[in-house]
Amino acid sequence: MMTCLIRLEGVTYQQQNKTIVEGINLQVDLREIITIIGPNGAGKTTLLKIILGLIQPTAGTVWRSRPLQIGYMPQRIDINPLLPLTVKGLLELSQPTPIHKRDLKAALELVRGHYLINQSLQTLSGGEWQRVLLARALLRQPNLLVLDEPAQGVDIIGQTEFYQLLANLRTQLNCAIVLVSHDLHLVMAATDKVICLNRHICCSGHPEMVMNDPHYQKLFGVDLNSSIVPYIHHHDHRHDGHNGYEGECSEPL
Repeated sequence: MMTCLIRLEGVTYQQQNKTIVEGINLQVDLREIITIIGPNGAGKTTLLKIILGLIQPTAGTVWRSRPLQIGYMPQRIDINPLLPLTVKGLLELSQPTPIHKRDLKAALELVRGHYLINQSLQTLSGGEWQRVLLARALLRQPNLLVLDEPAQGVDIIGQTEFYQLLANLRTQLNCAIVLVSHDLHLVMAATDKVICLNRHICCSGHPEMVMNDPHYQKLFGVDLNSSIVPYIHHHDHRHDGHNGYEGECSEPL
């Protein structure tokens, strides 16, 4: 039986009498990579906030394992361009308690960005920023990584390298990964399970199952069969292919 890290049961969130997400059943197991896709306004950001514990659902239940340590990588962080800050300085400021330089180096080495530690933030490329933000999330030593549009603004080669890096981190750190993305071609070729969201879960399962689902094809209006690279993932856990879940979580949030 797989170790369940977080499970959402019938989760609904409403704001000002408007339903943002409805009836969400989702389970994240250890060492699983799940990608959430959907059009603008589908509720992806709201769903991430519920997973992160930043907002509480108006209906339904969120169950979390104990302990659960989450590392979050946002799309970007706003830094005053006039602020003379290095990568080392940013990583130090992002932690609630002082952190040793060796731990900063270790996090950067995990994302293959060890050479960036003394570099000015103003000189970072899009791909380098991506690695720094991921290292920032890894400093929490998470067993669940949550990433919001992690490859935004990075060229296709950089995206390919990044998703391979995520697969390696999943193994090295023995963690699960949940990410939101619009980069369907590459993400769907490098994930265990895809959740197609449009306020509710339209369809879910292995990438090849989702891309052939009529709900997915209707939602995106294109047939991506010819452009998605098949992905064969050998693992020792099971996915149910739809909105259900397997495994156990410990206590309700």
